[in-house]
Amino acid sequence: MAPSSIPAAQPQVGAAEPIRKGKKKYRSMKEIMRVAKRVVALENDDDEECCGDGDYYSRMACEQCGSGERDDELLLCDRCDRGYHMLCVRPIVARIPIGPWFCPACSDDHNLPIKSFTQKKIVDFFRIQKCGEFTGKCASPQDVKKRRRRSSALVIHKKRRRLLPYIPSEDPARRLVQMGSLATALTAQSMEFSNELTYMPGMAPRSANQAILENGGMQVLSKEDTETLERCKAMHKRGEYPPLIVTFDSCEGYTVEADGPIKDMTLIAEYTGDVDYMKNREEDDCDSMMTLLLATDRSKSLLVCPDKRGNIARFISGINNHTPEGRKKQNIKCVRYSVNGECRVLLVATRDIAKGERLYYDYNGYEHEYPTHNFV
Repeated sequence: MAPSSIPAAQPQVGAAEPIRKGKKKYRSMKEIMRVAKRVVALENDDDEECCGDGDYYSRMACEQCGSGERDDELLLCDRCDRGYHMLCVRPIVARIPIGPWFCPACSDDHNLPIKSFTQKKIVDFFRIQKCGEFTGKCASPQDVKKRRRRSSALVIHKKRRRLLPYIPSEDPARRLVQMGSLATALTAQSMEFSNELTYMPGMAPRSANQAILENGGMQVLSKEDTETLERCKAMHKRGEYPPLIVTFDSCEGYTVEADGPIKDMTLIAEYTGDVDYMKNREEDDCDSMMTLLLATDRSKSLLVCPDKRGNIARFISGINNHTPEGRKKQNIKCVRYSVNGECRVLLVATRDIAKGERLYYDYNGYEHEYPTHNFV
C-alpha cells in the first residue's frame, strides 16, 4: 500500500497512542511494516555490484570539486563518509592518513579553543632559564661587549659564507607574542617543545647517530659555525628567540613568517624531534619527517620525527624546489652537517628575508620522496 492511500483514521507511524488504563499500547511489527514507506532501489544490471562496496566507492565524488576522478587521492571521512581529494580539502593533506581521518566539517579541531599563554606559562612551556626578569637583558655589560666584538668578526666571516646568528626582536612584548604563537601551534598538534634531538626507548639510540655512516660522507660543520650554533641555543635558553611567528593558513595549515628582517646565511633553526630508524617509519603518515642519516646500510638510516616533540622547524613549510615557482619562493635551505661526529639538520637563510615573508625550503631532497608539489 502506498503512503498516500493510508486511510485518514489510520494513525501515522510514530504518532502517540492514547493511554488506556495507565498503559501504552505498542504497535506490532506487522502493523508498522504495513504503513512504512517503501525504499525504491536503484536500477542496476549487476545486482551483486549494486549491493557491494565497490559500486558505492566507484560513484563517490569529491565534495569540493564534484569530480570522482583521481580516486587514489580521494579520502573518505570516517564519520560522515563524504569524499574529498587530498588537494581539495583545507588544509591540504600531503600524505594518505593511516589511521582514522575526519573531514573539516566533522573534525573537532575547529571546536578547540585557542589557548592563550601568559608570560609565566610561556617561560614554563619553553623552560626558559631566567637570570632576572624576562623583559630585561640577561647578559652583563661585559658580555654585551664580547658579543659585539664577536658579531663584527662574524660579519667578516659572512663573506666566506659563514653562518650568522639570528637577531631577536628588541621588544620583549613582541618576543612573547612570537613564542606564544609557537606554543599555540605545538599545543594544537599535541606536541612538546624540544630544541634538541631526542632518543626515546623503542626508537634509535643515540649511538646510532654517527656521521661516519653517511653514504658518501657528510660535510663537517666548521668550528666557527659550531660556535654560532651553540650561541643560538644559549639565546633560546634565555628566551631570545628568532624573529619568527607561527600563523595558520587555510590551505597549508600552520606556517612560519618572518616577524622582522632576516639576513642571508642566518641560522634559522635546527630540525629537532625524535630520532628513529627509517625502516620503522616506512608506513608512517607524518608529513614532517626529515632525513637525518642516509647510511650505506639502509637498515641504519635515520629520520627526525617531530610528531611528539619538536620546535618551530616543524611548522616551516616544505616546497618543491624542482619547479620555477618553487625556486622563486624558496628562501631557506636545509643542510645536514656532522657536528661533533653526530648528524644534525640545520635550516639556513639563502637570501635576505623581509618582514611578513613566509618561509619555504626544499623538502623534496635528492630522494624525491616527499609530496611537496602541492605547496607551490
